[in-house]
Amino acid sequence: MSNPRVDILAHPTARLLGSREPLEMDFGRVLEAALKAHTALEINGSMYRLDLNDVTAKAAQESGVHLAINSDAHSAAQLDQIRYGVFQARRGWIEARSVINTWPWTKLSRWINSRRRA
Repeated sequence: MSNPRVDILAHPTARLLGSREPLEMDFGRVLEAALKAHTALEINGSMYRLDLNDVTAKAAQESGVHLAINSDAHSAAQLDQIRYGVFQARRGWIEARSVINTWPWTKLSRWINSRRRA
């Protein structure tokens, strides 16, 4: 996450619903590293992932870590999966202020550029 070209950590726990449990990790340390590096964590809307879950997403927001909601689409037909990511965020009481892809372009581009200059 400390690499200035890594803006968002995708698949933060690597879980696949029904086939792979989340990685065993100290999620608090992941949050500390993300906060220090100003790296956002993904809420993946794929019905096979939903990673982060509601609890970990809420913990990220409460720690001050930014989030990005993603559809995980591999084709245009899958773009509507974004709604599952939004549902997941709602379950975790995630606010728009914490989700970088809800920000106006000027705010988002400033955030991206500030990360790369750091």
